[in-house]
Amino acid sequence: MKKYLLLFCLMALVQVAFASEYKEFPLKTEAIVLKDSVVIEFGKSGKVVIIVESKEDFDKLKLMNINQIISELDLQENKETGELTIVEIRKKDGSVKEVVKVYEDAGQTEVNVGRMKISVDENGSNTKVKFETGARKHQDPPFRTYFNIDLGVNNYLDADGKFPTSDQPYAVKGWGSWQLGLNWMAAQRISKGFFWDFGIGIQFYNFKFENRDFQAVRGDEMIEFVQRTDVEGFKSKISSTYLTAMTMLELDFGKMNDQGRRGMRLAAGPYVGYRLGGQSKFLYRELDGSGRRRDKESTGLYLENLRYGIRGEIGVGRVKFFSTYDLNSLFQDNKGPELNPITFGIVF
Repeated sequence: MKKYLLLFCLMALVQVAFASEYKEFPLKTEAIVLKDSVVIEFGKSGKVVIIVESKEDFDKLKLMNINQIISELDLQENKETGELTIVEIRKKDGSVKEVVKVYEDAGQTEVNVGRMKISVDENGSNTKVKFETGARKHQDPPFRTYFNIDLGVNNYLDADGKFPTSDQPYAVKGWGSWQLGLNWMAAQRISKGFFWDFGIGIQFYNFKFENRDFQAVRGDEMIEFVQRTDVEGFKSKISSTYLTAMTMLELDFGKMNDQGRRGMRLAAGPYVGYRLGGQSKFLYRELDGSGRRRDKESTGLYLENLRYGIRGEIGVGRVKFFSTYDLNSLFQDNKGPELNPITFGIVF
């Protein structure tokens, strides 16, 4: 049974090859078979048709032996699994792509041709033949564009590389110090699983003070943090907006190993941003119990206009986390405390 299946697969591949090469001149197979053909019947309903176009071809066919043809193919069989590879493609990098593969064991034969699989079961009284087609593998384009959203929590490190303690008036509260980023991105595939990501986005920074009685105001020469004892403060923060360009190199181990999104993804690269605006906001209530009031003051004079730093990403499956660290201070030199913003968050 195996020999006939092998012969059939080889003949099918030859037929497909010639059909693709001469699309403009379709072969009238039925007419040729009726005129010059050799029909080999086997089993209950098995049949192989060999087409000859001349008497010389027929004379050469008579000298051939089907067993000799199969043995001269020198096919390698996997002794452990019983798999027999008929056709394989060897790429320049040394990797091998199997095109036709046969597996036979105890009355069951399976032939795989690309994404198609033919199974023949001869164990019962009737022979069962099953034909299956596999799903087409999804292949990412070499270049694509996309949109994502960053949502993170802000803080900053002082000159000693530490987070400010609660006794500092500018110490921030994690919950409420949000960073929102709207990014338009593009990805260029460099090689399998290796990408160059780049894009532009708008980042909204908020630094909510842990000490809500302190208000950030613009002094004559630098930013000042004033403790408001005349009112009852319940929210105080600094906010700024940046137009940011970023670029990263990404390694996708899932795509490297043909596992799709099931692998880990790592990316890192620099970014640079230009400040579009900035202000301080102080929400308070009068001591006599008046309603909520709000003071806004522009602190843009002392916020650094240019920010630059390093961004890193790590993802598994559909979940991706990011972190950014500014290499320069939030405030201009000698206009405020030396604080380098740092952010941790998730990418949607």
